Amino acid sequence: MAIVRYQPWGLLNQLQKELERNYQGAGGDGSIATAEWAPAVDIKEENDKFVLHADIPGVKPDEIDVSMEDGVLTIKGEKKTEATTEQEGYKRVERSYGSFYRRFSLPDTANAEAISAKSKNGVLEIVIPKREAVQPKKINVSIEE
Repeated sequence: MAIVRYQPWGLLNQLQKELERNYQGAGGDGSIATAEWAPAVDIKEENDKFVLHADIPGVKPDEIDVSMEDGVLTIKGEKKTEATTEQEGYKRVERSYGSFYRRFSLPDTANAEAISAKSKNGVLEIVIPKREAVQPKKINVSIEE
């Protein structure tokens, strides 16, 4: 059995690179290029799970599609345009509207069968548990007398 150096940030770095690749529109799948806007996303790795938070204010939970296929997590939906009125000839729209689409390649350690998602106050939280076999295990060192 070969000894492999433990790199605690390896999986997180891999996930970040995948995010950057998708954000730049690389990969040929048009994941970001076809979307009218992209929600900001934070990803955190914990010992037993990955937690993804996406800012999608104004989008109802039943209008969000979260799916998992072939190791790729997809979040998509649409933020409807609100009625706007013009006052004194001025009109300004700064908030993003339209369809959104984000894709994330998950590491092999992710347990795709146990992914959960919930929405609260305009923030979508997706919890991606790690498989038990890959969770860190503490090994006690005994004192020999």
